[in-house]
Amino acid sequence: MGTSPKPPPRWFVRSAWLAHKALLRVTADRVGLSAPTPGGRFGMLRLHTTGRRSGRPRAVIVGYIRDGDRLVTLAMNGWDAADPAWWLNLQAHPRATVDLGGESREVTAHRATGAERDRLWSALHDYRGYGDLDGLAAHRGRDTAIVVLTPVPA
Repeated sequence: MGTSPKPPPRWFVRSAWLAHKALLRVTADRVGLSAPTPGGRFGMLRLHTTGRRSGRPRAVIVGYIRDGDRLVTLAMNGWDAADPAWWLNLQAHPRATVDLGGESREVTAHRATGAERDRLWSALHDYRGYGDLDGLAAHRGRDTAIVVLTPVPA
């Protein structure tokens, strides 16, 4: 049996995040946010949350796929064992906003469990960009939360 792939070093992940953030700023969001392509790459969106302790607005760029009108992302912190701050914020304040390249919408977040989680985990495998999803997730030492962002009715 082969070994699971090693996640990229933390400095690399952090540098990639900073470069992506700079690209968005320099291009006024014209480059860097994208829709997912089934059978291709996952999309990128900006997620606006409320800080769980500060109550201040926070924003982060995350990869996502679509599940009907819902958006699905992984609560990962560069494959580190710790949960990302944005996921902790959503657990405290599930209402958020997403920017999808020219379009913003309000959403409510929840963690997928059971059969829903299994189905979405399988669907994530249909997108390039995550790499060896199972192998990399094994490095975390626990399940990676699958976060479902459901549109808030207007």
